[in-house]
Amino acid sequence: MAQWLTVKTRVNSAFQLLMSFHWAMYWCFLILFTTGTIMARLTRGTPGRSEMYDFHKGLGVIVLLLLVARFLVLLRVWWRKYTKQLPKFSPAWWQKFLLHCLLYLLMVVVPLSGLLFSNSRRSGSVQVFGITLPDLFPVNPQAVELGQDLHFWLAYTFLLTIVVHVMAQKKFVQAQWRRYFT
Repeated sequence: MAQWLTVKTRVNSAFQLLMSFHWAMYWCFLILFTTGTIMARLTRGTPGRSEMYDFHKGLGVIVLLLLVARFLVLLRVWWRKYTKQLPKFSPAWWQKFLLHCLLYLLMVVVPLSGLLFSNSRRSGSVQVFGITLPDLFPVNPQAVELGQDLHFWLAYTFLLTIVVHVMAQKKFVQAQWRRYFT
């Protein structure tokens, strides 16, 4: 009996860790969307504008690092779950699976498009905690507009996909609403 409880606790702890990453990244992406929307409307020379850009870029890199850790935990959860029993490959399962694949893909390509935009404009333009990161993309004035357009459109595609994800989690959202607001 004690061994069963130990295994159950470990499975729960990995899932809880996965959910901790989920909500930490939720807050990071909320901050990134908010700062991105605000800073895109600021004119050059506005006090605090460059600091906001630096913060936004640094948080984008942190999100990529969190995503790597989250993905490793996800693999651990999947391994434990699906080595015992394979999922039922129903249309609902495939919808959920494909939606999550799209979310993970966008969690990678949105920050990478931001790095393309930033690195194409100026070398050494991304810092995290005061440490200048090596450029992932070379300085290329012709790629600046492409990076900007990609970052803009992919970010809003990501936001739309998040809305679809929330709508797909209707029961969870309703339960949380009742828990905190009624």
